[in-house]
Amino acid sequence: MTTNASADEPTPRPRRRAPAGAAVLRADVTEAIRAAVFEELAAVGYARMSIEGIARRAGVGKTAVYRRWRSKLHLVLDIVSALAVQGLPAPDTGSLEGDLRLLYEVTARALRHPVASQIIPDLQAEAARNPDIAEALQKTLREGQDGVASRILAAAAERGELSPALDTDLALDLISGPLYWRSVVVRGPRPPKGYLGSLARATAQGLKAL
Repeated sequence: MTTNASADEPTPRPRRRAPAGAAVLRADVTEAIRAAVFEELAAVGYARMSIEGIARRAGVGKTAVYRRWRSKLHLVLDIVSALAVQGLPAPDTGSLEGDLRLLYEVTARALRHPVASQIIPDLQAEAARNPDIAEALQKTLREGQDGVASRILAAAAERGELSPALDTDLALDLISGPLYWRSVVVRGPRPPKGYLGSLARATAQGLKAL
């Protein structure tokens, strides 16, 4: 009787092919699209912005955009979400006032950026008409800023500068409110020399009084 040696050997599994779209999602194309979104928002605003316009600025086809985001709303919200946490420091100066000043310096530079100064008010106007934008904009921007501010408060409490029973929500509003109001709502001139230091000092004193 002839023995079939191959019967006891495991059947080789067919090789799995990589998803067809995986090779297409090149990082350089994604970054080109992100840059194009900023340019398009600044040039025409959210309401007039289109996937076609973004693709044209990025030098890609519309398909390349839709492979990554299913609509212009999801595209913009994804970028806003990334910006909310990008570039913000994790301050560790050793004092509450020093940490606040560092946070304010970085935030003020970001808010003064020409593109940001155009995009944020435009998205706020759209948020008044679009509940999805309103919810996502509030969530992403708030989470980004509050994540850093919360670490500042926690470090200050550990050093004994703040009460452990501090009202966190009130404290976060106190930290973020003044600079945002001046830079985004009022959109006044660039703060005078020493303003950010004074704001950090006043905010630190206010937090200690809570």
